Amino acid sequence: MSGRLDGKVALVTGGGSGIGRATALAFARADAKVVVTDIAVEGGEATVRMIQEARGEALFLKADVSKAGEVQALVQRAVETYGRLDCAHNNAGVEGSSGVVPTPTADITEEHWDYTINVNLKGVWLCMKYEIPQMLSQGGGAIVNTASILGLVGIPTVAAYVASKHGVVGLTKSAALEYAQAGLRINAVCPGFIRTPMVERFAELASRDNPHITEQVTALHPLGRLGAPEEVAEAVVWLCSDAASFVTGHTMTVDGGYVAQ
Repeated sequence: MSGRLDGKVALVTGGGSGIGRATALAFARADAKVVVTDIAVEGGEATVRMIQEARGEALFLKADVSKAGEVQALVQRAVETYGRLDCAHNNAGVEGSSGVVPTPTADITEEHWDYTINVNLKGVWLCMKYEIPQMLSQGGGAIVNTASILGLVGIPTVAAYVASKHGVVGLTKSAALEYAQAGLRINAVCPGFIRTPMVERFAELASRDNPHITEQVTALHPLGRLGAPEEVAEAVVWLCSDAASFVTGHTMTVDGGYVAQ
């Protein structure tokens, strides 16, 4: 345990797998108490067990981040359990209602568009809507939103996802400016292609038409490999720590050089 967040309480959405799970574990290693939430109960509870087996303290709460009542109850329960909320990683996200099927913009269904925006963008806003007042009442805190390299650049056939992540970047910057003088720092991480279940689903589907897709996607990263969830998690924990006390409104790429090209 590093003690970087000793005595802090951290909330992680989408904590049942991938980047969310890695961040929850990293928060625990930094001595924070961790509230893990996800719609996937089995995955979220498994994350909590992993923290507890490492002698950390954690709680799982099921919540759909696209529903205001569930998010409000989530924050209330976290505070009732641990007395405060110091850090939040608003990470829950989806690739869309049709999964990772490439779809030209004009062919996107309204259902797909609404589902993607509701989880990826509205969900981040709802989390901040209830996290911010709690943190302000305590004198400050730190929030990190998961955007994406696709919140900084475009890519064909995933317009809803790209739009949602660009929205997260803009939302992060606006909120950071609003609360900068109130002791509340708000930043975003923009991961490249990370070895998560979402990227694995993409690779599996795309490989049916292109058996070389994994090699091609890997080659887009100048470091020559895909990222690991733990590498994003370390960035999130740093942004929530006092080491990043002069950092707000920042979009931190963790992308192996993808957007530097």
